[in-house]
Amino acid sequence: MLAEDMEMIRGALVALLAGERGIEVVAEVGRGDAVVPTALEHRPDVLVVDIDLPGLDGLSAAAALHEQLPQCRTLVLTALGRPGALQRAMAAGVSGYLLKEAPPKELATAIRRIAAGGRVIDPELALASWESDVSPLTPRETEVLRQAATGADPAEIARRMHLSTGTVRNYLASAVSKLHARNRLDAVRIAEQAGWL
Repeated sequence: MLAEDMEMIRGALVALLAGERGIEVVAEVGRGDAVVPTALEHRPDVLVVDIDLPGLDGLSAAAALHEQLPQCRTLVLTALGRPGALQRAMAAGVSGYLLKEAPPKELATAIRRIAAGGRVIDPELALASWESDVSPLTPRETEVLRQAATGADPAEIARRMHLSTGTVRNYLASAVSKLHARNRLDAVRIAEQAGWL
C-alpha cells in the first residue's frame, strides 16, 4: 500500500512497482488519516508512507497502523533525511526508512526485505542518527510545539489537546528553555531543523 500526497509521485511509484515481480500495490492513499481505514480494508503486507501527509502525518499514521494491524510492516519513503525524523520513525514502530533520493531499484529491494521480516535504514542517515542528540523535549512538549507550528495560539492548542491554557503556556515555556530558543517560533524552527517535529 502506498501513502503519498503528491499524485504524480504516487503514480510514478505505482508504475515503478508494477514492473516488479512479486510486488502488487493493493491500495494507495493521498492522506494520512486514510491510512488505517484503507489498510484495514486491504490488509497489505507493507505500507510505504511519506512523512508529510495532510490530515495526519505519516509517522502518526504508521504508529496507529502498528497498533491496529501489527502484521503490516512500514517503510518510510521521504525527502526528510534528518536524524530526528529517523528517531521519531523508529519510535513509531517502522521497519524501514528510505530517502526519496535513493536509486529506484532500492525501493523494491527494501519492500522485499521488510516483507520478509527484515529492516532497511539508509546507512548514512543511520550513522548521523547515532551521532546526533536525542530530543530533550517530552512527548507532551513536542506535541504542544507541533501544534504551535501550525500557528495555533495557546488557547487554541489548549482546546485541541484538552488542557488548560496555563498548562499549554508552561509546556511552551519549557520547550523554549530546553531548546535555548529566543521564543516559541525559534523553538519550532530549532525542533524542525533537528527533525524532532
